[in-house]
Amino acid sequence: MQLNKIIKGVFIALPVVTLMACSSSTSSSDAEAARNASNSSASSSASGSENTGVEVGTVVKEKSPEEIRQEQKEALMRNQVVYFDFDRSSVNSEFYSLLNEHAEFLRNNPSQRVTIEGHCDKRGTPEYNIALGERRAKSVETFMQNAGVSASQISVVSYGEEKPVAMGDTERAFKQNRRAVLVYN
Repeated sequence: MQLNKIIKGVFIALPVVTLMACSSSTSSSDAEAARNASNSSASSSASGSENTGVEVGTVVKEKSPEEIRQEQKEALMRNQVVYFDFDRSSVNSEFYSLLNEHAEFLRNNPSQRVTIEGHCDKRGTPEYNIALGERRAKSVETFMQNAGVSASQISVVSYGEEKPVAMGDTERAFKQNRRAVLVYN
C-alpha cells in the first residue's frame, strides 16, 4: 500500500519536474535576452540617441533647374574677362576654354543674354580706342557665334579707355585694361 502511494507520487512528480526543467531553461534564455536588451538600451541612452533601427541622415534638397542655372551663371561671372595683347583684337588661345564655357551656358539657356564690353588702355586717341575696344568685343562675339551661340543673345559695346580697372602708367596697368568683359543681363 505504501509502495503504491510512492509510485503514484513519482508518476505525478516526474512530469512536473520535467516541465519545470524545460521552463527554467527557457526563462534563463529570456532573462539573458532581457539583460542584453537593457544593456544596449543603457548604452544607447548613454550615447544620447535611441536606437530605433532607422538610420538618420541629412536630406539633400534637390535643386530646381532655375537654381542650377543661377549657380552656373554665378560661376561664369567669376571668370568673365578676356585679355588682349597690345594693339591687338584677336582672342588668345589661352581664353578658348573660358569662352567655350560661356558659349555652352548660352546655348543651353537660349533666353539668357550677354553684353560683351570692349576696353583699351589709355594709349592712343579716344577714337582709336573706341574702335579697338569694339574690335575686341566683336572678336569675342565672333568666337561665341562660331561656338553655336545665337547672335540674338549677344550685344556689343565699346568703352574704349573710359572704364579702366587699373590706374597708372605701368605695363601691368595697361595689360589689365586691354580686355573684353562678358556681362550677363
